[in-house]
Amino acid sequence: MTELRHIAVLDVGKTNAKLALVDAASLREIAVETRPNSVRPGPPWPHFDLDGHWAFFLDGLARFHAAHGIDAISVTTHGASAVLLDANGDLAAPMLDYEHDGPDSLRTDYDALRPDFVETGSPRLPAGLNLGAQLHWMLRSDPGLDARLAHVVTYPQYWGFRLTGALASDVTSLGCHTDLWDPWRAQPSALVDRLGLTGRLAPPKRATEILGTVTPEVAGQTGLSTATPVVTGIHDSNASLYPHILSETPPFSVVSTGTWVVAMAVGGAPVTLDPSRDTLVNVNALGAPVPSARFMGGREYEIIRDGCEAVPTDDDRRAVLRRGLRLLPGIERGSGPFAGRAGGWEGTPATAGEKMLALSWYLALMTDTCLGLAGAAGPVIIEGPFARNADYLDMLAALRPEGVRAMTSATGTSIGAALLFAEGRGATGGDTVPLSNADALQGYAAEWRRALDQSAGGPG
Repeated sequence: MTELRHIAVLDVGKTNAKLALVDAASLREIAVETRPNSVRPGPPWPHFDLDGHWAFFLDGLARFHAAHGIDAISVTTHGASAVLLDANGDLAAPMLDYEHDGPDSLRTDYDALRPDFVETGSPRLPAGLNLGAQLHWMLRSDPGLDARLAHVVTYPQYWGFRLTGALASDVTSLGCHTDLWDPWRAQPSALVDRLGLTGRLAPPKRATEILGTVTPEVAGQTGLSTATPVVTGIHDSNASLYPHILSETPPFSVVSTGTWVVAMAVGGAPVTLDPSRDTLVNVNALGAPVPSARFMGGREYEIIRDGCEAVPTDDDRRAVLRRGLRLLPGIERGSGPFAGRAGGWEGTPATAGEKMLALSWYLALMTDTCLGLAGAAGPVIIEGPFARNADYLDMLAALRPEGVRAMTSATGTSIGAALLFAEGRGATGGDTVPLSNADALQGYAAEWRRALDQSAGGPG
């Protein structure tokens, strides 16, 4: 492959769709544009605006190429998602929003089909968070869908298909609590056959394999060369992990932050994962299983801050420590290590700064809980927006004696996706978080855990 200078990354998170242009030499984004990833209400069910995203991507690719030149394209998206295509490559059905609770109506029937956690490393999750549950519910809810359905394509590869015309799925997306993948044998689970999808699940590929080159139609609309390569693509949390897989020596952990906070332990302590605590086995870009745990930290952050942008002061920090103001899980109660527990405030914030501080410490304590559940050992690397939250980092550093490092690139997922084209390159930079007021923060954490143990219901 000729030397690549600029890699365009299609990056679809649960909240926003993004187009980033990454400089291959510096691994920095030189252009980023975003579009809300809004959910349309239906019919037939809540779904995403795929055609709107496609128009956004084509327009951005044309402008990025005209201004800077694009040499290659990578794709990363949120998990728990696939697109259903008919034999012509058109949508067989709209792409279901995984937060829709429709699949819960067939929970008992689906539970009789899904393989056990020991086979898939996939916990039983609500709504459509198990992709298998989505597929089961859609096939049962739309009597004509089975006849129309020719291909099940995991979400990053849907965009790859629109760019290249080539069909694939990828192991990181299949390994993201879908129930459809056996991470230990690196093959589809028994559920694929039980759902009648054998031969219709697009062929699994490694994220780093070249899927194809852009079609003449895409080239005509964007100005790109028809020789522009498109890589298979990757699940977004694994995109955050991938640069460190290339550059770090195990044991270490990566925490991908965004709507979801996912703690991924590489080479950590042996643990028996507890599916009731929202632990799972992810599959990394090399196809290897990665014990993980997660919670909806970005969603909880937005719920609690409610638009507040206050910056905590030292007076706020002293006051929260003195009064023991605490936020307890769960805020978003459908997932995470304390799913189903009714959480909230112990005490009342006296200032907006106190609220934001206690919220940041809460998110760090939840992250530490997830790291423990996944068997994390060695340094902890923070990716995404929480890497710029000093109070979050201070608390986590106080709890993780082997060190915390903050990666401050604007979109860690985009850098990881761009590195799918790299040979032997890994993560660069990152700031080691110094210990600050560690004794007081450790004391606060101990009191938080005691309050959690004493609160009603659920594990502490």
